[in-house]
Amino acid sequence: MTCDVSVIIPTHNRLWSLPQCIESCRSLACKSEIIVVDDGSTDGTWEWLQKQTGVIAFRQQNLGKDWAVNRGFADASGDFIRFLDSDDWLLPGTTDVQLSIGGDTGADVIVGGYVLCGERGEFLREQEWVRCDDFIAQQLGECDSSHYSAYLFRRSLIEDIPHRPEAGIRDDRLFVLEVALKKPRVAAYQKPVFAHRQHDNERLQFPKGMRAAVTNFQHEKIYRRILNELDQRGELTDRRKQAAANILWALAHRIAYSHLDEARDLADFVFNLNPTFRIPERGLLGSLYRNLGFGTTEVMLRFRRLMLHLAPRRFT
Repeated sequence: MTCDVSVIIPTHNRLWSLPQCIESCRSLACKSEIIVVDDGSTDGTWEWLQKQTGVIAFRQQNLGKDWAVNRGFADASGDFIRFLDSDDWLLPGTTDVQLSIGGDTGADVIVGGYVLCGERGEFLREQEWVRCDDFIAQQLGECDSSHYSAYLFRRSLIEDIPHRPEAGIRDDRLFVLEVALKKPRVAAYQKPVFAHRQHDNERLQFPKGMRAAVTNFQHEKIYRRILNELDQRGELTDRRKQAAANILWALAHRIAYSHLDEARDLADFVFNLNPTFRIPERGLLGSLYRNLGFGTTEVMLRFRRLMLHLAPRRFT
């Protein structure tokens, strides 16, 4: 049997937020199903799920979000799919509106904005959907592209696009870029669709140390792959090059924190990709990049960070 919408929720040790997430999915007026995949939680999540009604629950070893999402998708029966993090929640009525838009327009992806909230659910700011006439350029970074949990995907469009473990915690970025490459029909619900929570608990999106370095390289690999595919198709327009260059320049700076040679290579790639690229930094920093080059400037920035780190020790 099929339903209108399947909401797929991967979770790991989020019993502190999962009940609110699930409860927000129960308010859908359309025919829907809630699929929760517990990725080896140790905080009582699975035991709690066993007591819930109206929830399709699966449990797996701690394999990661990608495996959890793919497990849920394999059993989803919805004509449309939403992927929702277990520390976020849907806003009332929004999914039904998006579903109606999809029916009226025949769209493959119905996008929307989001509300950013604090750890206790307090409102921080609202991000409406930004209109853009190039969905690929938008996903490459030309302008805000919201969050993929705000998207309603037609199942038939994404059946051959899994969440890829090799993309690590950038899996959702690769997923949406692969969706964009299919040139889907896109319709927009301009208002916020869900609440995205900021908190200090563990989040894969904000790694530190070695995980941060791995994440940066995964991000670079994703962009190089997508850009190469666009180039082979003859669809790597100047506009898309500029969008990607802006993101990759900032990424090169982050990589330089730990791997200067690799960061220098990426900076060179940016200028080869877009010879007219203009360094976005202003003032003294921008002048250093322009006149001394990326590598020398990053060495100076690294030395400055070291001095700032050592300075407090002089007085202890």
